[in-house]
Amino acid sequence: MPLPESVFRLLKRVVGVLASGDAIALVPVGKELTTQQAADLLNVSRQYLVRLLDEGRIPCTRTGKHRRLRLDDVLSFKQTRDQQRKAKLDELTRLSEEAGGYGELVE
Repeated sequence: MPLPESVFRLLKRVVGVLASGDAIALVPVGKELTTQQAADLLNVSRQYLVRLLDEGRIPCTRTGKHRRLRLDDVLSFKQTRDQQRKAKLDELTRLSEEAGGYGELVE
């Protein structure tokens, strides 16, 4: 059975990630996550995630005593957080270079 090019590229990437020792989780789009699943996806503690929910930084719904999060909301938060981190790291790098830091690394 021939594989579409997009599926081949995806499988190639999956194999590369697994070969490096990392894990992969497949989650259907539109799925609701538990707080633990969302925390694992964001690589944060469940307690920290609950604080983010209480602050309204990630939307959630309640089913009884349990919170549920939409996958796309968690991924959107993750993307924004990652972009902000990269911008801050770029700014720190620029400031360090302007201050002459890490001169021993420049040839």
